[in-house]
This record gives sequence, structure tokens and C-alpha cells, in this order.
Amino acid sequence: MSPRHSAAEAARTRERIIERGLALASVDGLEGLTIGRLAADLGLSKSGVLGHFGTKRALQLAALERAAVVFNAEVWRPAAGAPPGLPRLRALCAAWISYLTRGVFPGGCPFVSATFEQDGRSGPVRVLLRRQFRAWQRRVCAEVRTAVRAGDLPPGTDPAQLVFELYGVMMSLNHAIQLHGDPAAARHAGAAVERLLSPMPQPAAGGGKLAQ
Repeated sequence: MSPRHSAAEAARTRERIIERGLALASVDGLEGLTIGRLAADLGLSKSGVLGHFGTKRALQLAALERAAVVFNAEVWRPAAGAPPGLPRLRALCAAWISYLTRGVFPGGCPFVSATFEQDGRSGPVRVLLRRQFRAWQRRVCAEVRTAVRAGDLPPGTDPAQLVFELYGVMMSLNHAIQLHGDPAAARHAGAAVERLLSPMPQPAAGGGKLAQ
């Protein structure tokens, strides 16, 4: 086999390992992502899996990085074409709900399981996870500020608070789907998002005074 073909085959094998590892992590968590399990699932030797990553920690980091790529493709990219501000916020939330309800990963969003798993821990996996969440939070906060400037959300809206509540809705949605199999979960999440992103009420006719 030529060096070029060897490199291409190695790249394909690495991709298979990451994809399968991410699927397993969504079900069993990052700590459940073992070299032995991956090797058995993919028909590889343990040394063959380790040869691509070196350590279990490196494999976990690669899975998290791939999860971010998938999340952006599933949630951010479909909403990117919407006008900035409230329209994009609505599109983001709709895509986020769709991502969770369609079962993109067999065990739900890997970020949700990783969040609980890494709570109270330290190390590079937690550092990467926090960096990924902060980057996403900054993106959504920017859209909230744009919506406030446009007058589509109340002027006193706290972007960090609103993003906190939207994130809570999505965590609850993932929980309702994965633990309870609740068929109404997406509808409840959509109603919660609609309430949180309700635009400012328009003044009533006649200067806002009630008719006598």
C-alpha cells in the first residue's frame, strides 16, 4: 500500500473511531467511552484504537470537538440565514428542538450527559466543555442584544438571564425525551421558547388608554 493510501485509510479509521465514540458517549457518557468497547464495536485491536489517539483522554477530547461540529451543523447553520436578532433566535431554538427530538445521537445530546458527568471535576475535558458552552452562550447573547436594540425584546432584557432560561428549556427537553419518552416534550419546549421570546406588546389604539 502506498503512503498516500495508508494515510487515507488511517484518516478513515480515525473518523470511524470518533463517530462511534461520540455515539457511545451520548449513551454511556465520556467516561464510558472505553478503548476496549470501541475496539470490539469496530473490529479493531485496542492497540489500533490507541494508535490513533494515544490515550483515552485524547479520544474524549476528540469526541467533544466532533460533538461541537455536529451541533453547529444541526443548530447554528440552519438558523444562520435568518435575520439577526429575534428571527434568528427563534430559528436557533426551532433547530435546537429539532436536533433533540430527531435523535441525532442515540443517547441524546452528548453535551448534556457530559455536563453532568464533568460537574465537580477538573482537567482538560472539563476545560474544553466549558469553553464550548461559553462560545455558544456568547453567540446567543449577541442575538439577544440585537433583538433588544431592534425593539423586538423589552429594553430591560438581561441577555445572560434569557440564555440561561433557554438553555434550561433545552436541558429539560432532552431529559423529557431520553428519560420519559414524553411525546409532548417538543410541544412544551416550543411553548416555553415562545413565551421567553415574546416580542414587546404593541400599544393599544388611542394611546394605550382603555375605553371607558
